[in-house]
Amino acid sequence: MLPFFPKQIASKGIYLYFGALAAVFLFFFRHAMSWEYYLMGIGWVIGFFMLTSYCSQKWATIPQKKLMLHLFFISLGLRFAWVFFSFFYYTAKTGIPFEFSAGDSLWYYEESVGNINTSWKDIWHYLFIDTAAVSDSGYVFYLTFLAKIFGEGVLFPRLINSVFSATTVLLIYSLAKRNMGEGTGRLSAIFACFMPNLIFYCGLHLKESFMIFLVIAYLERADYLVRTKRYTIGSIAIPVFLALTLFTFRTVLGAAAVFAFVTAVVFTNTSIIGYKKRIMLISWGILTALTLTGGTIMNELDGYLEDRETNVSNKRLMQTNKGNLWAKYATGTVMTPLMFVLPFPTMVNVDEQYTQQMLHGGNYVRNFLGGFVLIALFSALFITKNWRNLSLIGSFTIAYLGVVSISGFSNSERFLLPGLPLLLIMAAYGITQLNAKNYKFIKIWYCVVPVMVFAWAFFKLGSRGLF
Repeated sequence: MLPFFPKQIASKGIYLYFGALAAVFLFFFRHAMSWEYYLMGIGWVIGFFMLTSYCSQKWATIPQKKLMLHLFFISLGLRFAWVFFSFFYYTAKTGIPFEFSAGDSLWYYEESVGNINTSWKDIWHYLFIDTAAVSDSGYVFYLTFLAKIFGEGVLFPRLINSVFSATTVLLIYSLAKRNMGEGTGRLSAIFACFMPNLIFYCGLHLKESFMIFLVIAYLERADYLVRTKRYTIGSIAIPVFLALTLFTFRTVLGAAAVFAFVTAVVFTNTSIIGYKKRIMLISWGILTALTLTGGTIMNELDGYLEDRETNVSNKRLMQTNKGNLWAKYATGTVMTPLMFVLPFPTMVNVDEQYTQQMLHGGNYVRNFLGGFVLIALFSALFITKNWRNLSLIGSFTIAYLGVVSISGFSNSERFLLPGLPLLLIMAAYGITQLNAKNYKFIKIWYCVVPVMVFAWAFFKLGSRGLF
């Protein structure tokens, strides 16, 4: 087992990035990004690969307590630094401390500030009772709570989200270690510590950082419930509460969480979960489903499923009308097989997609690690054949990313983000399973990644008739 991220592979990731970036720049020079986006991408990529390789080797044998302190405070420091940098950067670029073309983030902020003088009773009815959809209500409630205590400033909620994001790194370690061993736990947490996308969202007023914390906290507690020999009211109540909370952030996310739990209970080996406990947890799952049926959450889910095809068609039509002539080919059939490596990085300047350009380095890292995710899946299914005991992580990832892939947001980095921590765990597991035989696949992947990057730039420009 390989317990660290080899410097040879990390260096290859950096070299391939510079090669792909140079190729896109030279072939599509007229649509080059602004210079600061090149610098950001270079910083994200070099920082991730060099730091994960160095730290995974340096921390491979240090005591667990020391490891967790390193992970938490380094994660927190990086996220705090980005919060302050992005605050001043966006203020200088847009005139307000919000990202380019801010939509949801401004709405979250204005809703929370507008509720400061409203009673909690009225807020509860407004967000959870007198509403047709509960998605986003949980985050507005959370921001309102912070606004009532700390006022209208935008920095404090982002710093709090950074604390939750750093805590998520520790939860990833616990979840991965329990499922795949100490080596995978350490490596996946180090990946999460330095992952550009997870750092980036701490500087925005969006729900993703806190929502990902809830996802990983739920999966970690649900996994503990499945595996523990002793369980209490608290060990059952916590994952139930977290699952219900997820519905108030993104309905499909909550549904994927419940599906993953039921799948884990059904498929996990009897040596881990006994017969009586399996029956009890399945009964709990049925009771939860019945509780949701007929309520606002279930109605929202039904509406989403019924309108999915219409929403996809409308989004593709809108993109085509805006000049994106090839958008109609990005169907669920095409995008679903790619769900473990999406989204592709935007390395050209089109449609003023500045946020995507700022994050192109992080998305490249996701593409590069996708090869190790595929090795992990193959290993769990055909080599170690321990997929049954990894069914909680696997089923959640496949269920959520699968739904996003067949929707109109199959390459939307923001919608795909909740699956990223699980993909990092899988990538870490894939690296620990590397050997001479499957490394041949990674050598092929080294050729695939630059082709994907270049092809995406060609697609974005060609579909708009820009060359």
